[in-house]
Amino acid sequence: MAPLNYSRLTMIMSMTLFLLIILGSVNAQLSTSFYSTSCPKLSSTVQSTMQSAISKEARIGASILRLFFHDCFVNGCDGSILLDDTSSFTGEKNANPNRNSARGFEVIDNIKTAVENVCPGVVSCADILAIAAADSVAILGGPSWNVKLGRRDAKTASQSAANTAIPAPTSNLNTLTSMFSAVGLSTKDLVTLSGGHTIGQARCTTFRTRIYNETNIDTSFATTRQSNCPNAAGSGDNNLAPLDLQTPISFDNNYFKNLVQNKGLLHSDQQLFNGGSTDSIVSGYSTNPSSFSSDFAAAMIKMGDISPLTGSNGEIRKNCRTTN
Repeated sequence: MAPLNYSRLTMIMSMTLFLLIILGSVNAQLSTSFYSTSCPKLSSTVQSTMQSAISKEARIGASILRLFFHDCFVNGCDGSILLDDTSSFTGEKNANPNRNSARGFEVIDNIKTAVENVCPGVVSCADILAIAAADSVAILGGPSWNVKLGRRDAKTASQSAANTAIPAPTSNLNTLTSMFSAVGLSTKDLVTLSGGHTIGQARCTTFRTRIYNETNIDTSFATTRQSNCPNAAGSGDNNLAPLDLQTPISFDNNYFKNLVQNKGLLHSDQQLFNGGSTDSIVSGYSTNPSSFSSDFAAAMIKMGDISPLTGSNGEIRKNCRTTN
């Protein structure tokens, strides 16, 4: 039996330990205290700017929340949705799910400017969007959570990826479930995060077919929505209706109460309560607002973990609309 080569064994053990540390740090790089020393005023700076924006227009909170969803579903939470088109890539702003509907970019610009004033070159646009989305929910009466930070900004964006990765308002339950699963989110996460539709507005073109052609809809609700959304395509396409007809600027569980009454505005909304596997989750949230609130906070943290750029990947943009 050959004698043990202790120096070689020590070297192997050291390398193994080093790899474990490296792999562990990759998973642990997002942290709620990431900027605690490099930008201690970050939280208060984002919150005050977001509060000001919502005071001017309550709907903007929902718009910022939607931006974060659409950012995370396309190649991860990397701020790519904020990039303008360039000669080298066509970005996500004019992809089908975002064209004429994604909004709030000026608010993110304002927050970025304010943050740059207190700690220049430190905080990514991806992280600013994550914090702004959380602040929006809290300001409108929803739950609060500690946002994990440390994301870096993408140097490119993909319109084609945005066209295929973001669930459409016409999606059926199976499609919704598989698209959420593709980014590591469960069926329960799907229902919980769809509860973000307790705030915000949708354009007539996204719900026209539902209010005129579908049968699993409350008739008086359909009639009300038809009054501002003509049946003819191209007529009133951009007319708005609240996703939650009861409290469209309050973050609560009325969205789920609406679904139980067949008053979901979008086809994809009502799919969550239509005799399928998610009915029981919807029913539970409709009667237990605290359960929805705590689950929503947890699901947002989970969504914020989708494929972040960390370490030396990506960059810290100076301007959220352009790469450095």
